Amino acid sequence: MRTTVRRHLGKVVAGTAIAVAATAMMVGITLPGTAGAEDTGGGKAGQSAQQAAGQQQGDTAAVQPGVVEEAPAEGEKGVGRDPLTDDEIARVGKIALSRQQFNASEDVDGDRGPQSLGVDLAEPEADEVDDAGAPRRAEVSFYDYKTDTLLTKTVNLDTGKVESSGTQQGVQPPLSSAEQNEAASLLIADPLGADLKADFKDATGKALTSPDQLQLASMVYRAAPGAQSAVLDKCGEHRCVRLLTKVKNGPWIDTRSLVVDLSTRKVARLAG
Repeated sequence: MRTTVRRHLGKVVAGTAIAVAATAMMVGITLPGTAGAEDTGGGKAGQSAQQAAGQQQGDTAAVQPGVVEEAPAEGEKGVGRDPLTDDEIARVGKIALSRQQFNASEDVDGDRGPQSLGVDLAEPEADEVDDAGAPRRAEVSFYDYKTDTLLTKTVNLDTGKVESSGTQQGVQPPLSSAEQNEAASLLIADPLGADLKADFKDATGKALTSPDQLQLASMVYRAAPGAQSAVLDKCGEHRCVRLLTKVKNGPWIDTRSLVVDLSTRKVARLAG
């Protein structure tokens, strides 16, 4: 279990060292040499909303580029504090954004519309805690890569209306699986990804061409004085990520010294 292939990145590990690092990340323990990182564990893939298309506010028609849809059907509904159903999650994603917000924002790929991060069942209001008939609400979040802004909405599932909205900058929640995959794609395509590809080839005998060949976890990275290239000095304001990469059914490959700035689509190596 301690056999290490010492070439390229020098850190293709047969399980132990990087697996420990991954475990530490998942439980919120700061890894050695991870100054400036926030542990995320790759986001809440199980509760991620479908990526929102351009929408009208409330019950009005939702508009995708070139496609006009009817207002979303209610579909299967949960009761009380039941987890959100798939139909409710899909419906919230379609209600949350107005056409103007959709058209003015960009996702992680640079396409129109903000990046969907997740949908969660909202806590009841203070005066609704003991009310069995209290409305179900969902909290949905998006990241607008055009302005580096976190968008949050609270949607009343009974009325189909947006009850509250918020915007924040400098706030970096856990990354979605789509963002992780895009970060891996940028790393694979970048010259700094050459060692990752070489180590993958050593471990598998195959060329690394797609994030689908890897098992990924991620940590949000925030700039720390003297810890990074100037390219990464705005991390925290920008959406930046460090990846933990593992060959599917194979060893871990340590890429923690590399940071991908998803806002600028640039890759850099940490100092030291």
